[in-house]
Parts: sequence; structure tokens; C-alpha cells
Amino acid sequence: MVHPVFDNLPTTIFERMSGLARQHGAINLGQGFPDDQGPLPVREAAARALIEGSNQYPPMRGPPELRAAVAGHYGRTQDLQLDPDTEVTVTSGATEALAAAFLSLIAPGDEVVLFQPLYDAYLPLVRRAGGVPKLVRLSPPHWRFTRAMLEAAFSDKTRMVVLNSPLNPAAVVAPEEDLALLAEFCVRHDVIAVCDEVWEAVVFDGARHRPLIGFPGMRERTVKIGSAGKLFGMTGWKVGFLIAAPRLTRALAAAHQFLTFTTPPNLQAGVAWGLEHHRAWFDDMPASLQRSRDRLTAGLRAAGYVVLDSQGTYFLNVDLAASGIAVDDVTFCERCVAEFEVAAIPVSAFFAEDPVRNVVRLCFAKSDATLDEAVGRLGAARTALA
Repeated sequence: MVHPVFDNLPTTIFERMSGLARQHGAINLGQGFPDDQGPLPVREAAARALIEGSNQYPPMRGPPELRAAVAGHYGRTQDLQLDPDTEVTVTSGATEALAAAFLSLIAPGDEVVLFQPLYDAYLPLVRRAGGVPKLVRLSPPHWRFTRAMLEAAFSDKTRMVVLNSPLNPAAVVAPEEDLALLAEFCVRHDVIAVCDEVWEAVVFDGARHRPLIGFPGMRERTVKIGSAGKLFGMTGWKVGFLIAAPRLTRALAAAHQFLTFTTPPNLQAGVAWGLEHHRAWFDDMPASLQRSRDRLTAGLRAAGYVVLDSQGTYFLNVDLAASGIAVDDVTFCERCVAEFEVAAIPVSAFFAEDPVRNVVRLCFAKSDATLDEAVGRLGAARTALA
């Protein structure tokens, strides 16, 4: 028998649209990965470790030098004072970190507050852990929650809330007042916050990421999740971080040891080297991506699209209805990849119920030439579909 959570679970929208992009020879602005190979010095550090270092099991929670580097990075960038020995666990990517958090901290029947649009792994993992999802629907263009929304979602049965900020696919950063409001509800209801912060280094226009774990009352009740793959623009590396107080870390590590146990040691060594020695990357990378965001935004607006504000991540969104396009997001994306050879992602795929159907996500972490060619094709698509 197949577990009902996974029985007939569809292929992710990212894999589907990337498959269509390959089939049609399309420009892939759907799946979120850069079209370069990532910082060479960090890759060289991992290559040296592969040849010269150990290729046997590293420590289950990550080698001490990587845990220390993670703690140092968050101390410098987010003013967090972390104990690398008791508060940092290295995982095989952020999705494994999410699985460890949900499996170790959710008991059957616990209610879990989730914000839509949401990463597609959240719901099946929460349900597999026995949790009961309570969905909060966010709406464009600002994608914000309110006190009334939280009052309706939280109850005496709420055990956990999951926050993704910067938010994929909406590309917005939760304002400080929203974070303070959520912290208030977590403290009042004695709720654990699992914060998916994989895009924390990819914020624009001079903004600085503010982690929920830093708010009053949240230090002991927050699980902060980071991703080296997103930090360094190498999404295939699958090195993630779980940050939490010692009591929570013990439970998280207990789940992690029976999920993947550990992660390739040379990749962990490369990440440790990069966090300590390639600091300029964290200024240069977001500045470069901001230029790409602005280039794609300007091209799309010149072609007649209404582009929503992009404050972070690799993504921006277009409002089809406001752009004079009458078809829904799925139809637009299917026709766009087949007829105009550009792959995009329908934002309705990030909703479990009552989806927004007029917004399409595009990835701008691409070369100028790729973005310019995509703009030309998307301009033709708008002319044909308007």
C-alpha cells in the first residue's frame, strides 16, 4: 500500500515546466537556478577537499569548521549569537531541514499554520508528520497577512507556523511590523516558528534580512533554515542549515540522523571556506541580481506587462489581468512555452486552495542575452494573447 499523502501526488510544477522547456527548446525562466556555475573559489575549495580531504563519514551534525562558519556568518550578517556546538545542524539541503523539523516537532493532530502561496514540499511533509494544515491566503500585490488573518488561523491546537521570507514565489520580504505581529501570536499561543529563510542573502534595494528568531520571545521557539545552495547560487549542492536553541536542536538532529545522516564532506568543506573567505560575494551577488531584475522588469514593462514589486529571491511576477491578458496563468504558461518558447511558472501552483490565477513567476538569474531574448518572445506572447 502507498501512503495516502504520497499516493498520486503529482510531479512538481518546476519539473513539469522544465520538461516542457527541454521538449520545446525554450528559454527556461521557470525553475529557479542561475545559468552560471557559481563562485569559482568556492568550487575550487570543494574540489581540493574532494582530492585532498577525507571522503568518509563526516560528523552527523556537520563538521565543526562548517558549524562555526555558519554561526560566524549569521553573527556578521544578522547579529545572531549562536553556539555552533549546540545550535547548528547541517543537512542535505533545506528541504531535508524542513522534513527534519516537521517530523521531529509535529505530533499527530497538531495544527500547523501555512501561508499561501507556499513551497510545494510543505503540505505533504506536514501531513506525513500527522499535522493538520491551517492555510492563510495572501494576495497580490503586497502578499501581507493581517491580525485578523492570524486570529482566524491560530487556535489552542496550533503547534507550529511556517514562514517563508523572502517569499517564493511572491518575491516580497516580510516587513518588520508583520514579523513582530507573527512573533506576538507565537508567544501568545506557545507556537514554534519554522522559518524557511533560504533567500535571506538575496534581498535588494539596500534592504537587510531580519530573521524572526531575533524578535522578543522567539529565540527559544524558532527553527531557522538556511541554504548554502541559495547563498552561493549553486542550487545542486544541497547543503542546508538548521538553527535552533539547544532543546529544539536535539530533536532536529535526532530526525536528521535517520533522514540523510550526513552530507558530502567536500561540499561542506567548500561551504565552510566560502562563508569564511569569500565574503565579497555577499555584496556582489545581490547587486548583480538586482541589475538583472531591473533589466527584465524594464523590458517587460516596455512590452506592456504589469510587473509586481520584487524585493528579493531570483524572481519577479507579472499580473496577467492588469497586463490585458485574458487567459489564466496555467493557460498562459502552457501556450508560452509551446508557442513562444519561454518557460514560466503559474503562481496558482503554489496554492492548495482558492488560488490566485492571474500571476506568473519568471526567474531573472540569467545572462543579459538570455533575458533580452526572453523579453522579445514574451512581448510576442502578450500581443498574441491579449
